[in-house]
This record gives sequence, structure tokens and C-alpha cells, in this order.
Amino acid sequence: MKHKLQSFKYRKSALAVADAFIVAISALISNYLLSLLHAEIPPKHLGISIVMSMALCFLSLAVSGAYNKLWRYFNKKDYLSCVAGVLIGIMLSCTFILIMLGRVPCRYAALHAVVSLLGICSFRYIFKQTFLDLTNVGRSEKKYKRTMLIGAGQASKMLLSEIRNAQNSPYVEDKSTAVFDPVCLIDDDSSKLGRSIYDVQVVGSTNDIGKFVEELNIEQIIFCIPSCLEDERKRILDICTSTNLPIKIIPFLGNLLFDDAHTTLLNQVRDIKVEDLLGREPIKFDNADIRGFINNKVCMVTGGGGSIGSELVRQIAKYNPKQIIIVDICENYAYEIQQDLKMEYGDSLDLVVRIASVRDYYRMNQLFSVYKPQIVFHAAAHKHVPLMEESPMEAIKNNVMGTFNTATLALFHEVEKFVMISTDKAVNPTNVMGASKRCCEMIVQYLSQRSRSQLDNNSLHNDYELKMRGDSSAVERRMKEIKTGKAAGRRRTEFVTTRFGNVLGSNGSVIPRFKKQIEEGKPVTVTHPDIIRYFMTIPEAVSLVMEAAAIAHGGEIFVLDMGQPVKIVTLAENLIRMYGKVPYKDVKIEFTGLRPGEKIKEELLMNEEGLQKTKNKLIFIGKQIEIEPEKFITELRKLRDASLENNDEVAIQALHEMVPTFVTPEEFNKQYITV
Repeated sequence: MKHKLQSFKYRKSALAVADAFIVAISALISNYLLSLLHAEIPPKHLGISIVMSMALCFLSLAVSGAYNKLWRYFNKKDYLSCVAGVLIGIMLSCTFILIMLGRVPCRYAALHAVVSLLGICSFRYIFKQTFLDLTNVGRSEKKYKRTMLIGAGQASKMLLSEIRNAQNSPYVEDKSTAVFDPVCLIDDDSSKLGRSIYDVQVVGSTNDIGKFVEELNIEQIIFCIPSCLEDERKRILDICTSTNLPIKIIPFLGNLLFDDAHTTLLNQVRDIKVEDLLGREPIKFDNADIRGFINNKVCMVTGGGGSIGSELVRQIAKYNPKQIIIVDICENYAYEIQQDLKMEYGDSLDLVVRIASVRDYYRMNQLFSVYKPQIVFHAAAHKHVPLMEESPMEAIKNNVMGTFNTATLALFHEVEKFVMISTDKAVNPTNVMGASKRCCEMIVQYLSQRSRSQLDNNSLHNDYELKMRGDSSAVERRMKEIKTGKAAGRRRTEFVTTRFGNVLGSNGSVIPRFKKQIEEGKPVTVTHPDIIRYFMTIPEAVSLVMEAAAIAHGGEIFVLDMGQPVKIVTLAENLIRMYGKVPYKDVKIEFTGLRPGEKIKEELLMNEEGLQKTKNKLIFIGKQIEIEPEKFITELRKLRDASLENNDEVAIQALHEMVPTFVTPEEFNKQYITV
């Protein structure tokens, strides 16, 4: 019985039969009441009236939509369809009887309409309560959540099928599906309105989401349009987040997996992520290029335990490298990525982990000599803006000198490609961290120019003298090679820089901090209501680095078109809504003021740099600015000496001399902050 009641077709038929019966009984009751006043109609006329009323009321109720709506959740407005259907049916019945018999008792018609209306509406209310009682048996302990599905396409059909099968099967041990109680579907295709998928009805368009969330007591939403265009996706998700309900999402079709770990669509429904609201498609890269570039190569990743470095290592591992060397000064991070890769690849991956600092030229030279990397990804750097404002000499030692050490060793040891990971903060920097990364870009450009030109004794001596005398025997050997002409056949190292914006979920990024604040019940802190940033995901950032390395010829700065910048406060508001809370009400947002060295907005391109297209429409090459060698080396030596003396004032002044675009945050921000 319960199963039949849960069948929409059965309920629709049962409801139509019940309506016809009620109309017939109402006619008899009405005539009986009139007989008490000696105003009844003859039995023959009564029979004709009953037949006509039953048929015409059914038709008019069907036309008015009384059988197409979710009558289980009828509200006051929905009952109007019953009123309209009954009144129109009775009026048409009376019209036909008038034509056939020449007269219709008005008191009978009015009383018949009133009694029929009372009967039909009361039956629906009672039937609704009975249905809910029967279908909700056992649901309290399973904690079903009333769920709205966005999209009435194939993904929703597959998901609903799996939910029904899992909930009805006695053999399914994993009852995680119990959190889903599909109540309704939303779709912008008007031709689907009123249709049902596995007894779940399409009730309206995306513009009606808020309305039906309130009327149907929805507790969570699942976005089931994996192939939705990104602008439309963002529009719909913005509407969903405004309901302050938890939102889950089915991944893009290209990301759906059906393997041993993901046998169904149901277990791939995930919580919505902030990157789903960024307003652009995930960037796709040419895996064939990357595979050919990495295959059977020895790859070194400095900073290999960090957010970017560890993802670089994970992605490199997929492309059959000959060996991966992880270099990191933080033993905990290095150990963590080492164990993850051992669990995933076992002995099939030749992985070497070495604890070392890129500041230590001799140690890095030892690693280059022993492992002879063919590709170097340089991700080691201090990146925290406020902390580097407090310790500028550390940013110079680690970022600038660490890059110079690693890059010149790559040149000396004939590495095929050296890829330096930069940041949008290097463009017109307002802080020490950004200025130090701009210096790193200049170092890479300087060495790229050097690798393309004839080396001479003086420039070579300057390079290694800069490293505090460096490896004198190596210098002498190299100088001898140049004098004897043996250096002519040496491999030219290709140097490339990749520049991108903030990375979602990386160590120190705003998202993990926001999550922690929300989960601990604390206010979410944002520095300024107008602060905006470019964002990308960690996999996107790393894929950019790898594709840039694959297609680089040396000397390029690769810049990613990251779409429109995003307000940090908007990210905070969306994240709060994803937790089912209301921004500023359930969770406060406090504006703490810009931090030392912080820009109100970031840029991806300097004024001097033009853009050149690549075969990937979202990756561009910024035109490098030529470096004057002697001046550059002199300024770099001065910067190094200031940092070694731990003289903040002199070090910052030296940074300003090396990076003419380095300005104070006050100078930069005043053009964007009006108050």
C-alpha cells in the first residue's frame, strides 16, 4: 500500500477517482438538503447532473493543474486551482443541463458547488497528512533532508535513480543516501514544467528557487547541471547561496569518475567549493605536451613540500618521470608529500627527498652534481606579505639569493629548463615580498639573456663572486673550458617564469582562515571591503607551470588570463552561506584594515609588457624587459650585502633601486580608495 501511495501515477489516478466520487456524493447531499425545503430536483435530472458534473469537473480540474502540482505540499495559493476547477466544471454542467432540459435550479447549482469544493479540498488535506505519515515512517532516525535538485536532465535522473535504489534496497549498508529526500526539481526549460522524474516533479524555474525553498521547507540544494555554461552556472549558484542553505554539486562531466573508487554518481556529489563561484571554467591544459616534456626526465622541485611544490610533484608523478627530487627546508612538509607518494606509487616512482635550503649554494651545488636534474621547478620562496614586511632581509636572502643560487647552478649544470614560479604581487610591487619576486623575475631574465650569448671571463667571474666566492674550482674549470673552446657545445638552459594570482586553498590563503573562523564561531576578518584579487585553484596553477615549461623556448614570462578579479568580502559571504549561515547575522564580517604592504588590487602585467598569444587561449606571454648586465650585477651585489648585514633600511632602499616600480602601498592605494 505504501509503495502504491508513493507512485505519482497511482496517486493521480486515485485522486481523480476520489474527486469524481466526491462530486457525485455532493450532488446527492445537495439534493437531500433541498428536499428538506421541498425544492429537490427530479431523479432523472439529478442523474444527468451527476454524470455531467463528474465528467466536466474532472476535465476542468485537470486543465487548471489540480493534478499536476505537488498536492502533498499544497498551500493556500495551490488550493485555488481546485476552486477554479470545481466552479468551472459545475458552471459548464449547469450550462449543458440548461440546454438539454430548459431549466436549472440555481439553489441546487450553488449548493452543489459549495459542497463539492468543501469535499475536494478537505480530501486533499486529509490525503496529504495520511501520505506524509505513511511515507515518513522510519525517516526520523535516518535523518532525511528535504532536497531541491537544480536541473531536470540526465544527471538528475541518474542521481534520483541511485537514491531510490539505495534507500529501498535492504542490501545497501552505506546509508549515506539517507541525507537526501528529493522533494522537487527546478529547470529553466518551460516544457519540463509539471513533469516528474521518479515521482519528483519539476515545479518551476531557477528564478523560483527562493519561493519553493520557503514553500516546500527545503533543507539543502543539489546543483545537477554539470555541463552548464560558466556564466549561467555562477548566476544559478548565486541564487542558491542567497537561500542560506547548504549546497552540494555534481562535478563537471569531464571530472565524473566511474572506477573502483567511484562506482556511482551518488558518491561524487560533493559540497560546493568557493572556486565554483569564481565565474570561469577550469583551465584545461594540453596533457600531451606535458607528457612528452616530463616523460623519462629527472625533475627537481625546490620547495617541494609546499602547496604549489607538492602539487607540482603529484602532477609530475603522473607523467612517468625518470626521477623526482624534492628539495625543501621544512622536514614535516617534505615527509608528508613523500609518504603520500609512497602510498600511491610504491616502488614504481623513483623519489628522492632531500632537506636543504636554496640559500646554501654549496649544498644545492652538491644536489645538482649528484642527481643531475634535467628540469628544475623553483617553487621555494617566502610568500607571506606582512611577515616579510617585518623581516625584509629574509625575503631577500631566501627569494632573491635562493633564486640566484638555484638558477645559476641550473645554467652551470646544463639543466634543460628552469621554471621559476612568480606572483602577480611582483607587478608594480608595494611590499618587500612582491619586490623580491620581481627581482627573481629579473634574475631569470638576466640568465636567459646570458644563456643565449657568449660568456666571457669577467661576467663569469662576477656571477660566482656574487655567490660569496662560490665554488672556485668549478669557476676555474669553466673559465678554462671557455678559453679552450670546449664550452661551445654545452647545452643552453631555457629559463621561463610563470606569473599568476592567489591560489585557493594554499598555505596562508584566505579560504582556510575563513573556514577556521566560521567553524570556531568567530567573526570572519577581511582587511578592506573593496579589496579584490585574482584567484585560481592549485591544480590550475601547477598545470600552468607545467604547460609553460613544456612550450617555453627561454626568456618568457607566462601570464594566465584568470578572468575577472573577485572581491574578498564576496568570497567570505559565499563561504558563510555554504555553511548554511547568514552573513553579518549568524556570522559577523569584520574589516580590520589593510595590512602592511597590502595592495587594494593586484595586477598581472606591467606597463612595459605587451602580450603575445599562445596556442592555449588563456595563457599569454609577457614581453620581457631587457636587463643591463653590469648594472644589474652591481645592484644585486649591493642588495645581497645589505641583507647579510641584516640592515632593513639599506636592504629596502636597495630593493627600490633594483625595482623602479616598487612603490609604497599608500602611493598605490590612494588611486583606488576614495574614503
